[in-house]
Amino acid sequence: MKYRKLGNSGLLVSAVALGTMQFGNKMNMGNLDQNATNAMVKFALDQGINFIDTADVYSLGESETLLGNALKGIRAEIVLASKVRLPMSENMNRSGATRVNIMRGIESSLKRLQTDYLDLYQVHGWDSNTPLEETLRTLDDLVRQGKVRHIGLSNYLAWQAATALGIQEREHLEKFVTAQLYYSLVGRDLEHDWLSCAAYHHLGILVWSPLAGGFLSGKYDRNTPPAAGTRFAEAGQFVMFDKEQAFSVVDVLRAVAKRHEVSPARVALAWLLSRPMISSVIIGARQIPHLKDNLAAVDLELSSEDMQQLHVVSDPGTPYPKWMVLQLDQAEDPRPAILEPERFADGGSWQDLRGTKWMG
Repeated sequence: MKYRKLGNSGLLVSAVALGTMQFGNKMNMGNLDQNATNAMVKFALDQGINFIDTADVYSLGESETLLGNALKGIRAEIVLASKVRLPMSENMNRSGATRVNIMRGIESSLKRLQTDYLDLYQVHGWDSNTPLEETLRTLDDLVRQGKVRHIGLSNYLAWQAATALGIQEREHLEKFVTAQLYYSLVGRDLEHDWLSCAAYHHLGILVWSPLAGGFLSGKYDRNTPPAAGTRFAEAGQFVMFDKEQAFSVVDVLRAVAKRHEVSPARVALAWLLSRPMISSVIIGARQIPHLKDNLAAVDLELSSEDMQQLHVVSDPGTPYPKWMVLQLDQAEDPRPAILEPERFADGGSWQDLRGTKWMG
């Protein structure tokens, strides 16, 4: 296993983290019981994983409960993360990033996880109905109380994250150190704004659904329905993507995987691990052999040819205003080439694709 810093903190986490949405039976995302949870957690830790990510809403608390039981006696040895914000009942005040719900959420999560602190506590999504300052001050209070070591965000737009970080800096509040976001070879939207935002603010990205809900495992075919027992057969398409382009990505994945004699999933994960600002890639495997194969992505070195082929088939293009920003910063301003000539050694660090890929 390899380790990286948890965003802008001194904490070290495994490059691959264990996700836990598959623990419990209320979300139809794996339905692992206590024995299966225990086995999965033990295997992960034995392989060097020291970072486990969960959320209160996963199977409405059942995932945290099963995980807490599995971590008895060893909790202090791992980096444990959870989240709050999504509805836990029909009570309207048991939802959102409000002071009331966050305070209630942390106490409930700590009880289910059988611990007195979390290493990372994340807001599961932007709350347009709650003043942002209320959310940020509450999270700051949790750190000061010792119930939380670090805080993170999830599923924010880049401008929302930047606004929050600005308030935290201005008011001397605890700052977000991570952003948990969806990113995959069939979902590269983060590259429009988010990767630059993360780099500027030193946020570590935690990737959820790196295989696009299992699609990038390579076991699905254009003309064949998903087999019984697979994630797509049970839960449908978990994240949005264009299926025709996605199958083209899988075709290239299979070709690259064949060259390396590995699985397409391993290639997809290795590509992600090579991307900038990634602190950890979260794997929510339902079977230990799948997790074992996924973990091997840490040691898979993709060639420049591999990377180029994967980029070309999955490239989402360059939308406005990013193409204008890049054009002004790199094409029309002579200073970048003088200050950082290595970025332009191959003829330029940005290619204008407006008239081809993006515009069609």
